[in-house]
Amino acid sequence: MSHFSTLRTKISDAVILKQSLRDLGIAVQENADVRGYNGQRVRADLVATLEGDYDLGWSRNSDGSFDLIADLWGVAKKHNQTELINAINQKYAVNKTLAEVKRPGLSNANVKLVLQ
Repeated sequence: MSHFSTLRTKISDAVILKQSLRDLGIAVQENADVRGYNGQRVRADLVATLEGDYDLGWSRNSDGSFDLIADLWGVAKKHNQTELINAINQKYAVNKTLAEVKRPGLSNANVKLVLQ
C-alpha cells in the first residue's frame, strides 16, 4: 500500500519552481525519486530533497500543470508541511510575477508588488 498523496497545483513553470525551491534553500533534483515511508519511492519530474527521510515531488500533467506528490505524513514528522508548502507556493507566485513583469513589452509598466 502506497503512502503517497497526489495534490493538484497551479504550478506550471518548472524553471520558476526550481528557482523558488533554491531561493528557500531547498536542494532540487530532476527526474528523481521521491522518498516515502519504509523506503518506498515514486518517480517525479522535480524533487525537493528535504532534511530527513521524506521528499516533495512534482510530476507534470498533460495540460502542463504539476501535481505535488509526497508522503505527507512522513514530511510532517520533521517539517510543518502546511508552512513548507505555503512558503513554496508563495515564493513561486512572487518569482512567477517578477518573471512576467520582466517580459518584453512590459518593461515600461509601472508595477507595485504588495505582499501581505
